[in-house]
Amino acid sequence: MPAHKHTIVEEYNGMVAFGLSREVDEKSLMYYLQKFSDDDLLKVLTPRLSDDEIDRLFVLISELMRNHLSDSEYHRLFLKDKHD
Repeated sequence: MPAHKHTIVEEYNGMVAFGLSREVDEKSLMYYLQKFSDDDLLKVLTPRLSDDEIDRLFVLISELMRNHLSDSEYHRLFLKDKHD
């Protein structure tokens, strides 16, 4: 069984929009990020990114996780460590 799941993009059938409500924004962001992380898209997009774009994206994602996840959540949810 794969460690990573991408079920939101497959199951969500609500509105994908931003600025209407916090609830719609959150669901839209989850949907959008899963679409963005599709293997086929990333294989095409990543080589086209500049060094600065790669750095900015990495820094933003790392900062968000550092600000909003505990160490144990980071290891369990992002690294998929089996041992906390």
